Amino acid sequence: MAQEPPERVRLIMALTFLVVLVGWLFSLCLHEFSHALVAYYGGDTTVKDKGYLTFNLLKYTHPVYSILLPLAMLALGGIGLPGGAVYIEKWRLRSAKWETAVSLAGPAANMIVALTLTVILQFAPSTYTLTDLPYASIWPGLAYLAYLQVMAVLFNLLPFPPFDGYGALRPHLDPYVREKIEFLGSYSILVIFIIFWYVQPVSDAFWRITSQVASFIYIPLDWAALGFRLFQFWKL
Repeated sequence: MAQEPPERVRLIMALTFLVVLVGWLFSLCLHEFSHALVAYYGGDTTVKDKGYLTFNLLKYTHPVYSILLPLAMLALGGIGLPGGAVYIEKWRLRSAKWETAVSLAGPAANMIVALTLTVILQFAPSTYTLTDLPYASIWPGLAYLAYLQVMAVLFNLLPFPPFDGYGALRPHLDPYVREKIEFLGSYSILVIFIIFWYVQPVSDAFWRITSQVASFIYIPLDWAALGFRLFQFWKL
């Protein structure tokens, strides 16, 4: 990259960072909005009074899960983790199936974003070098954003609290088992992230599966890799 015109690199880096940041905030809102919308139709109409049926990011904000964790994960390892928070009064939901549907609605929203971006990326040029890109190129950012959506889906489907995968299983578990799992749940997210950082086979397997899923839905991995490099401009 040192051989490229500095102004070209700076502009594409700025565009990549902006596309990923704005797109990520949009997907976070859509993720949480989807939880709330399904909950509303499932019986918890209080989500409307709480302002969750909007695209107001402030309504979904939790200081740790919404800001610190997602930004830290993106900055340190390029890991996409939706971090919003909607508080569903689960006892209002009409059945265990609705509770499962509420949990799965968020990851489904991320997958919809990924598939939408995939369609757009089919119009990207076949080359992915900075030399051949126009100055105002958004393709690396869009590809990396799509890749992050796939990663967010896989992370959220982990069957441990506080992830949505556990939320989908929770209403179908024996109360005793549920109590034991949720007792450990306050530590599970920390343990999982430590494993991802320090247990290389686990980390490698997760990245490999993410790439396989992304490739399966035709996300151009070369573009995503370039977007990842450009997004982490402080490492270049």
